Amino acid sequence: MFRGTIAAARGPLYTTNPRRVARGRLKAYHSRAGAPPGVSPRFVLYPGIFVMPRPIVARIDPSALAHNVGVARAAAQDARVLAVAKANAYGHGLLRVLHGLAGADGLALLDLDEAARVRDAGFRKRVVLLEGLFESRDAAAAARYGADVVVHCREQVDLLREVPAGQRLGVLVKLDTGLNRLGFPPSDLPGVMDALAGHPSVRDVTLMTHFACADDGRDVEAQLQRFRASAAGLRLPATLANSAALLRYPEARGDWVRPGIMLYGASPFADATARELGLRPVMTLESRLISTRTVRAGDSLGYGFQFTADRDTRVGIVACGYADGYPRHAPTGTPVRVGGISTRTLGRVSMDMLTVDLSPCPDAGVGTRVVLWGDDNPVDAVARAAGTIGYELLCAVAPRVPVVVAPVVARAEGPAT
Repeated sequence: MFRGTIAAARGPLYTTNPRRVARGRLKAYHSRAGAPPGVSPRFVLYPGIFVMPRPIVARIDPSALAHNVGVARAAAQDARVLAVAKANAYGHGLLRVLHGLAGADGLALLDLDEAARVRDAGFRKRVVLLEGLFESRDAAAAARYGADVVVHCREQVDLLREVPAGQRLGVLVKLDTGLNRLGFPPSDLPGVMDALAGHPSVRDVTLMTHFACADDGRDVEAQLQRFRASAAGLRLPATLANSAALLRYPEARGDWVRPGIMLYGASPFADATARELGLRPVMTLESRLISTRTVRAGDSLGYGFQFTADRDTRVGIVACGYADGYPRHAPTGTPVRVGGISTRTLGRVSMDMLTVDLSPCPDAGVGTRVVLWGDDNPVDAVARAAGTIGYELLCAVAPRVPVVVAPVVARAEGPAT
């Protein structure tokens, strides 16, 4: 009935049910030793069986990620690619997708924990901490892990004094050219450069800014002009372009580009799909129907009776809800695919379940595969229906959702070592 819910496998027993461990029936291990390829070590218990109590799963395709890195590299031309992998690689799992990022020239991360994990995994290319150092003890750790740091305020310039003697960091000086979030005002740049000149803890300097409206058609020209005016005469490498700027504004490439959302197969634009941009989805969130029924004309369904049938309507219940990371505010009509056929959600999303319209899917029954987003059901379309963006949905997949990583089919370059 539920294919893959319980299946024999070589290696450990897997479960997502901690109560079974607490009752002493199963013993939990948190090691990858003996785990089937692509399965999170969170589900390792003991040799014998592969168990997934619910049919929901997030499937990760590193080959699609590698393809998207290639799209970014082609757009970057002579610029180098700093792949943004913060927020646990946009919810995909940083270490799970590291091989898929091998074609990039470096990684842009958020904090030292991420830097430590990729270094321990063998990544030897450039690593940049996008928010820089937070406190004095971070300086030694950044040096230990060979991480370059963004400097966006005077306090962070002062923290460079805490770098251990004899060690130096690459520094990215961030200018606020209009986003009004992080960064020095352009008028402060000369003083910042004076403070960094000859600094014993500074190996090299890159200039950086971030665009506010590259994704919505208002272009980047005003911010780009401010940046160029500030950087005039400095002859320093620059990193400016996010995904949107990289794909639409070649004049903003600079020396290093910073693609993020495009790498994971989502579009940074409201007026262009990922497929139109040549991108492939890296995550597919899928589940199965666990029940079907017919709602009679005039009857309502779900919490709050947010949907009332205008005719007899066959519906299906899907094992996925807001506790899995699906948006609770997704309204009736949010796109979903059932058995390869496009249809819609009905009514309010529950904690563990949601309801779909089976009118276009006469052959669907209990156990039929449901794609919440991913293959042939773009995450951007789901996000748009729910009044949000694909970034949020990808980052919000809950820890309780099992993750399966597909084998890397082909790779132009070897692992990032």
